[in-house]
Amino acid sequence: MDTTPATTLDAGAATRAILAGLCASLVGIGLARFAYTPLIPSLIEAHWFAARDVVFLGAANLLGYLAGALAGRPLAARIGARRTLQVMMALASLAFFACALPLSVAWFFGWRFLSGLAGGIIMVLAALTILPQVPAARRGLAGGAIFLGLGLGIAASGTVVPLLLHEGLAATWAGLGALSLLLTLASWRWWPHDGAAAPATGAAVPPAHAGFALNLIYGQYALMAVGLVPMMVFLVDYVARGLHMGTHTAALFWVVYGVGATAGPMLYGMLGDRLGIGNATRLALALQVAAAAAMVLAHGVAALVVATFILGTYPPGIVPLTLGRIRHTLRDHVSAQGAAWSRATTVFALFQALAGYAYSWLFAATGGNHRLLMLAGAGACALALLSDLLLARAAWPAVAEEAAARA
Repeated sequence: MDTTPATTLDAGAATRAILAGLCASLVGIGLARFAYTPLIPSLIEAHWFAARDVVFLGAANLLGYLAGALAGRPLAARIGARRTLQVMMALASLAFFACALPLSVAWFFGWRFLSGLAGGIIMVLAALTILPQVPAARRGLAGGAIFLGLGLGIAASGTVVPLLLHEGLAATWAGLGALSLLLTLASWRWWPHDGAAAPATGAAVPPAHAGFALNLIYGQYALMAVGLVPMMVFLVDYVARGLHMGTHTAALFWVVYGVGATAGPMLYGMLGDRLGIGNATRLALALQVAAAAAMVLAHGVAALVVATFILGTYPPGIVPLTLGRIRHTLRDHVSAQGAAWSRATTVFALFQALAGYAYSWLFAATGGNHRLLMLAGAGACALALLSDLLLARAAWPAVAEEAAARA
């Protein structure tokens, strides 16, 4: 059992560390993944790559993310978490500049893979390097702030990227690289030094009582990944063609989705602090089911906008909640926390990728039935909620009893 105590940073150092985590999630995941989506039409129209190659290149980042989720802890064990995070932010920045040169499909694929690798490693290491040094009462809010970068990346994909595209594709990639490099340099010294709070990399066997609870968390996180894909991938097309509102209105809906994504991590983090991680997770799942149903059944623009905002809070918002649940389950087992979070990240990435291909097949097989995809996503969230309500009673009491015994 790993019971290494964590040293709490002073207020200023803790704030800088949280900002470093925010910058890392923005560079490695927010921009590196989500900025690619609005670039797809331009990549095809500018004849950089054929349409089939653009889809193939989009998968490169997801493959890299899977690899990064597996490689993060071993790499941190070799060179330290702080240095690993610094290097990964630099690598993601370099990948943007490299993508400004469409030398070949293999060249582009390699750099998109490396950007995904950096994002996966950042996701595994960043929060667990910082949160142990933040006072317990602020960890939900701090986790939300760290993962705010995911929401900012989604928001930037609908606002900043279209503006950069006026200067051309190469300039857009270079602009994203310059922004990422600036964030990397600004946050370079803000990372806490390796020590008690760094993600442990030794024996990472969870205590026996936590096995069922962890499996429940992994299963729920997989269902969450399946549930978020329809809106993330098909929202713009649904509004433009499914609801016959046109591409301009659809772009505005994507901005609303991005605003929700920006609010999600902090909002859910604060709910976790106030209501408890479990209650906040159940509330988030219930809201997603209701919002997805509204997207299918509602006809008024106001209701659709509210539903879109709520759905936007979900992809980045569930990250601090899931991490908080793992930390709560393995309260005194720092090494096991790192292993469990790495496993959860891998499960999420895998099921998100599989769901993306499955929904694409279903969309084609049903002649473009958007509503069926929305209902499938809502069903996945409903299953995650139902599993929590039915199984949590068996999982969490044992965790709570052991935590109380140590208090």
